[in-house]
Amino acid sequence: MKILAIETSTEACSAAVLIDGAIVERYQVAPREHHRLILPMIGEVLAECGLTPGQLDAIAFGRGPGSFTGLRIAAGVTQGLALGLDLPVVPVSTLAALSLDAMLTESVDRAFACIDARMHEVYWGVYERLADGDLQLLGVETVCPPESIQLTDMTTGVGVGSGWATYQDLLCERMAGGLSGVLPDRFPRAAVLARLGAIAFHKGGGLPPEQAQPVYLRDNVAKKPGTRL
Repeated sequence: MKILAIETSTEACSAAVLIDGAIVERYQVAPREHHRLILPMIGEVLAECGLTPGQLDAIAFGRGPGSFTGLRIAAGVTQGLALGLDLPVVPVSTLAALSLDAMLTESVDRAFACIDARMHEVYWGVYERLADGDLQLLGVETVCPPESIQLTDMTTGVGVGSGWATYQDLLCERMAGGLSGVLPDRFPRAAVLARLGAIAFHKGGGLPPEQAQPVYLRDNVAKKPGTRL
């Protein structure tokens, strides 16, 4: 399995290649520089792995939620590469990628992912890890004011993402002791996204290149309860 992953949804820009379980990644926090950085990063990770683009099995990308511009960059680069190489694409939730990163760091099975969406709103999603390593979304991914987050069945987990940096006091108060820790300085990254992309691809989650579309949430697009990734 050889998957290229592209992630540009927040202040961080990253590209990674998952090859037979090993991961090579380039990652940089560089707001407004993603359009300049992402293609060189892709070239670097492929070269380090000794791969040509034609040897890839699929391309995973952070489909959102996140920055409108960042999501368009990831989707556009993914679609362009996949069309040229005749490869399937695998959209992966940025909130799911944040969640898995936190779970691996803190050795927990539930995460409360929260990205600062500006305009006094956050992107919010609660994920739980399943026995096969996949993630299950609890409820829906949403964009809302932090004080309007719906908290149901909040078994203890870890808070992660820039929304926790901006609204930590408010969110911790709302969680009422349901936190095992908070990782406010984390952004979605391609290395984690590649792992989720591989799981989805094995389960038949590859799509035609033209379906590499962003999910903004502010367009009132939300995932249905019980869906994965």
